Amino acid sequence: MSTKLKVVIADDERPARSLLAAALRSIEDVEIVGEATNGTEAVRLIEKVKPDLAFLDLQMPEIDGIGVVRVLRKSRLPLIAFVTAYDQYAVQAFELNAVDYLLKPVDRARVRACVDRAQERLEHRELRSESAVRLRTAVDQYESLARPPLERIPIKHRNEIILIPVRDIISMVAEGELLHIRTVNNERHTITYRLRDLESRLPAKDFVRLGRGIIVKLQMIQRIIPLPGGVYSVVLNDNQKFNVSRIQSRIIRSQLLRL
Repeated sequence: MSTKLKVVIADDERPARSLLAAALRSIEDVEIVGEATNGTEAVRLIEKVKPDLAFLDLQMPEIDGIGVVRVLRKSRLPLIAFVTAYDQYAVQAFELNAVDYLLKPVDRARVRACVDRAQERLEHRELRSESAVRLRTAVDQYESLARPPLERIPIKHRNEIILIPVRDIISMVAEGELLHIRTVNNERHTITYRLRDLESRLPAKDFVRLGRGIIVKLQMIQRIIPLPGGVYSVVLNDNQKFNVSRIQSRIIRSQLLRL
């Protein structure tokens, strides 16, 4: 490549950032164009400086490395290398899908190898496109394998990232590739996310699926109305009304309607 590889580092631990930065500065054809101390800063920084490669700590407050990938628009997503202490699920997902990662404390030879791979992918459009597909697949697999229940959902709104507490969510309704979320404060948000992926990270005791594209908070169900054919209609505290599928009606009957 004729120009230097533009790199961003995101890690909430200063020693880890410094160690990685030192390794990168020892590589002649690399330019560090910014550092972030958390996921929110990382999203803003990446969208501002448009790096070629971002090193994201897997564990960061508010929005972690996976969350950063989820929040960034596809058009702004650079090549990604995750940095983490040993995590068997992360290593499994990343290695299976050939996604770059570094184990802490980072090794300079691994950093150099990661940079070399990034440069090769940037020079070949098909490799970069393939990397994006592998990244999304690895993120999905890691989330399904090991991630703890969500406490907050990061939502990009204009130039800000809003953190929606899961406890405040009333309903989630899928519409194609979009997911519409409504909260107890009557706020409405829309994100690009698959409902089934989000469902796997919700506290199972707090939410119930009503149909293929609808999940609601159990405590917000005000009334359950029997309909012909052994199915139900559900009315929430905010007056939202949803019809329940036949299969989910059986689950509601067994879980909610029996003393």
